[in-house]
Amino acid sequence: MSKYLKNLITDELRSRLDGVSDALVVDVIGMEANANVALRRSLREKNIKLMVVKNSLAGRATEGTALAPAFEGSSGTSAVLWGGEDVVSLAKEVMRLAKEKEFEPFAPKGGVMDGAKLSKEDVAAVSKWPSRGEQLSLLVGQILSPGANLSAQLLGPGAKLASQIKQKADE
Repeated sequence: MSKYLKNLITDELRSRLDGVSDALVVDVIGMEANANVALRRSLREKNIKLMVVKNSLAGRATEGTALAPAFEGSSGTSAVLWGGEDVVSLAKEVMRLAKEKEFEPFAPKGGVMDGAKLSKEDVAAVSKWPSRGEQLSLLVGQILSPGANLSAQLLGPGAKLASQIKQKADE
């Protein structure tokens, strides 16, 4: 491949990955065409983008960006996944798809999260974390909990007193 063509491909990859800070690298080589189409459709429904890249060209395109650690020391061809709600939901979807027999050669290879390189074991660990929605619901529960406790403590004695007054009035 000529230097000019490599530069064109590198520029195209750089423009597609512009603004992406978290991504996962997966192996899709050897997947049948029908399974590949089904995989891409499944990912598209969840707003996840998949792009098959040559690792050396992807490394050149991401040089100096947050995605650079994902391609360090890798060779051959891989697919890059990004998008979705957050990196946790992305990892959960990758691990779910990797377990399905329909997409047999599909497997995580690693990735990058907040500029840190992830191994395939790290991707499996991240997939067990709570997603962004779950984290927000936990946070809201923790924020509202002290107020609910204070309200119950203030209203409890008043409710007992009102109940006792009502009982005396009924007698």
